[in-house]
Amino acid sequence: MPDDAAAARAAVEEESVFSHAPVGADVSAAYGDHPDQVIDFYAPRPGPASAAGPAPLVVVLHGGAWRARYDRRHITPFADHLARRGFAVANVEYRRGGDPPIPGQQTGKGQAAGAVDGASAGSAGTPLAGRWPDTFDDVAAALDALPALVREALPQADPRRTVLTGHSAGGHLALWAAARHVLPADAPWRTDRPAPLRGVVALAPIADLEVAEKLGVCGHASSQLLGGEDRFAERRPYADPALLLPTGIATTLVQGRTDLEVPYQVAESYAEAAAKSGETAGLTLLADVGHFPLIDPAADACAVVAEEIAQLAW
Repeated sequence: MPDDAAAARAAVEEESVFSHAPVGADVSAAYGDHPDQVIDFYAPRPGPASAAGPAPLVVVLHGGAWRARYDRRHITPFADHLARRGFAVANVEYRRGGDPPIPGQQTGKGQAAGAVDGASAGSAGTPLAGRWPDTFDDVAAALDALPALVREALPQADPRRTVLTGHSAGGHLALWAAARHVLPADAPWRTDRPAPLRGVVALAPIADLEVAEKLGVCGHASSQLLGGEDRFAERRPYADPALLLPTGIATTLVQGRTDLEVPYQVAESYAEAAAKSGETAGLTLLADVGHFPLIDPAADACAVVAEEIAQLAW
């Protein structure tokens, strides 16, 4: 259990990241018929960080334990922060588990977000995490549709310099999306070649589902994502980034040492698995940083994240 000081600091960090008003996109485009199958695009903002010519594209996958109450709105200030640093940004929504957020409400992890019926609840009334296979269907479909959508919606972007990033559960999805070419042969999402990415920057990612389950991360969200304990072992080879190595794609993990939501041991386990596969995954551990500063434009850690992305993109 965290001590009182650590818990108090985590609460302050959470309050800060959710204090920012959502930032509207410049344009949105659908990649499917479901309301959650949409991508918001942010054009690079003019300023000292801008460069001449097309801008690198950063694809953002939000977190929230794959649960519907946490949508892409909470990460829009981070998307805007990247756009102000000269990046073109694609903020991807996808289908999640449980009840959706209340319209007009910016929901933090510590806040209530509507009733949960028994059919959609996990243990102790927690909404189920993820929808199998819909969550994975959507991320794969979004990445497949992205090049055409970018050409139409964001001509300022250079898709040849694409970096994939994601926070928490979104970090898991970013690592997974970059590994589709090494999925089992019978996986419906498998591709015949690596994605054309400059790299992946995964932020406090749920990068090793087995370790996350042992630690009870996000109310055992990893187990729920895969359909429960009975399906966990069967589906893990299709969904766990720690089993989908090596990818041949440059990968960096950024993690706070004092993260109480997704402990740093989860990222360390992924980095160790990468090393065993013959691949190096960079791991940047930030002292005195918890879960949320990585996507909080008001936090120094967010500047570190932007620099890690820039090192791959430029």
